[in-house]
Amino acid sequence: MWLILLEALGALLLLVLIVWWTMFSGRKKGELPNKETTDKDQKS
Repeated sequence: MWLILLEALGALLLLVLIVWWTMFSGRKKGELPNKETTDKDQKS
C-alpha cells in the first residue's frame, strides 16, 4: 500500500515539474511582458 502511495506521489511531482517547466522556461522572471511595455519599446 505504501509503495502505491509513494509511486503516486512521485508521478504527481513529475507532473507538476513538467507543467512548471513548460510554463516558465525561457521567460524573464517567469512573466509575459506587459502590453504597455512592449508598445513603448516598439515606438522608441
